[in-house]
Amino acid sequence: MSRIADGRFPQPPMAGMLGFHLVEVGYGTALFEGVAGPAHLNALGGVHGGFALALVDSACGCAGHSTLAAGEAYTTVETKANLTRPIPTDGTPVQCTGTVVTRGRKLIVVEAKLTLPDGKVAAVGTSTLIVL
Repeated sequence: MSRIADGRFPQPPMAGMLGFHLVEVGYGTALFEGVAGPAHLNALGGVHGGFALALVDSACGCAGHSTLAAGEAYTTVETKANLTRPIPTDGTPVQCTGTVVTRGRKLIVVEAKLTLPDGKVAAVGTSTLIVL
């Protein structure tokens, strides 16, 4: 994953389609940055909650992935998020950091915070991952 973050490997197609990318990754942590635009708006003119949830899911998944040993894989069992502030639509980047809370033999629990440039939290979420 560090090769994706530093540009040696391409970003996943889903991230490109949604307008976010992996910025950095370390053991048990991952940072994504994204920009919401007109394509991300819901019928009311705000950023669709799916944009925030996709960032939370990606940050949690990559943070959990960073703890896997060679030959291990994972899949998501559950992801949830609470959306606490509107995400800007003016091209302002937001960041989402995923951090592993617990890493067991079969389950990984990860939390994520999506923050605005002023440091205010726009969403918080968790994911439960199962090691395959």
